[in-house]
Amino acid sequence: MYKLDQTKTPLFDALMEYADNNTIPFHVPGHKKGQGMDNKFKNFVGTNVLSIDVTVFKQVDSLHKPTGPIKSAQELSADAHNADSTFFSIHGTSGAIQAMIMSVVNQGDKILIPRNVHKSITAGVILSGATPVYMSPEIHDAVGVALNVTPETVRATLEENPDARAVLIVNPTYYGVSTDIAKIADIVHEYDIPLIVDEAHGPHLHFNNKLPICAMDAGADMCAQSTHKIVGSMTQASLLHVKKGRVDVNRVKTMMSLLQTTSPSYILLASLDVARRQMAIEGKALLDSTIELAEYAREKINSIKGYYCFGKEVLDKPSAFAFDPTKITITCKDLGLSGYELERILAEKYFIQPEMSDLYNILCVFSFGDTKESVDTLIKALEEISAEECCKLDKKKINIIEMPAIPQSVLTPRDAFNSKTVSIPLKDSLGQISAEFLMAYPPGIPILCPGEIITKEIVDYVQELKNANLYVQGTEDPEVNNIKVVSELLI
Repeated sequence: MYKLDQTKTPLFDALMEYADNNTIPFHVPGHKKGQGMDNKFKNFVGTNVLSIDVTVFKQVDSLHKPTGPIKSAQELSADAHNADSTFFSIHGTSGAIQAMIMSVVNQGDKILIPRNVHKSITAGVILSGATPVYMSPEIHDAVGVALNVTPETVRATLEENPDARAVLIVNPTYYGVSTDIAKIADIVHEYDIPLIVDEAHGPHLHFNNKLPICAMDAGADMCAQSTHKIVGSMTQASLLHVKKGRVDVNRVKTMMSLLQTTSPSYILLASLDVARRQMAIEGKALLDSTIELAEYAREKINSIKGYYCFGKEVLDKPSAFAFDPTKITITCKDLGLSGYELERILAEKYFIQPEMSDLYNILCVFSFGDTKESVDTLIKALEEISAEECCKLDKKKINIIEMPAIPQSVLTPRDAFNSKTVSIPLKDSLGQISAEFLMAYPPGIPILCPGEIITKEIVDYVQELKNANLYVQGTEDPEVNNIKVVSELLI
């Protein structure tokens, strides 16, 4: 199955050798293996992890010009993920996505992207200077979440924009919904342009055939994965995978070097090395258990009054080709609770913290770090909340609020972002060109992007989200009462 010995962890081994040799550090960081660290922090984290918090030198290699253990670790990761090259990212998947976009499009180039993208993708578009062409996903009318874009949508958009230089797809979405990525790859390659994939929420897909197909196996040219989200690396540690041919690997390397710090965390890098080994050797068995636990939770939650936890029945929708069962989306609107309210009750009363909430749902991400005991605790808490809320006679179901249509774009995001601007009240901004984002976060899906015309529907929608205590962000004004609009375009 693998060409290389996946039991090896070359980077972690090099760091362990450094620690075991009791090397005297006359290098940064200044805490010197924890000796200079504040005791309150050091006593909590311990000195082992601090002893491998090192800087660039030959024994542990350089992320920007790897020739030793980092080079070997990246080669092992490429082999494990069916890629030709893999790059370690310690700027999270956001940094990897920005490098991915900047590797395939330049100023003025068209790139096709779904509207339900993370803000890091729009940031990559701004940095590259490209012109985004948006594709609309289907909205699940029962739970109010975006699904995915269909191959037919991709084909139609390419037919309307044959000069596009790349297509970006999300696989899967935050809520676990995948499109027919293999068919989309074939369509995109008919135009001899690269398919690049935001696979932040799918780093585990390659390692179990009960899950949707991963981007590399489906024929994508490049994908970015959040190894820290489901797989066991540390937060901020991600991977960027590349297939040779339509993508210039050397340009990808240059972009990653341009965007990443010259002082990377070797702790994060080592966690990528060992997470890859774990998945290559034990991934299938670990994910079998995770899927079984998630399906158990889904069945139990669906038996509790007032909740709906969608599963494979979502595949009846045209925009849903495959589903990742490890994503547990709990719709609570029939209880008269918003997702935000349910998250707050779980966190403050039961000390259970979901991954995120939106207006109608909470999302719980399952992994092989979960146990039946922790899942049963969640189920019991949901039962108690249901019993309490169902007794309240004044409770009303929350209706789905229709998202605004994609507004007209009159400037590229880069031109709008770099223009002269003025900050005005959001309520007075109708018809103006936005110079900022508006998004509900998480998951960071844009309601409005720089360069787009502000509409009444957008202003009203933002107010409804704020009324529901959801976190709307993107503007310099933290309260999102004001928004910056274009006052003069700089060419």
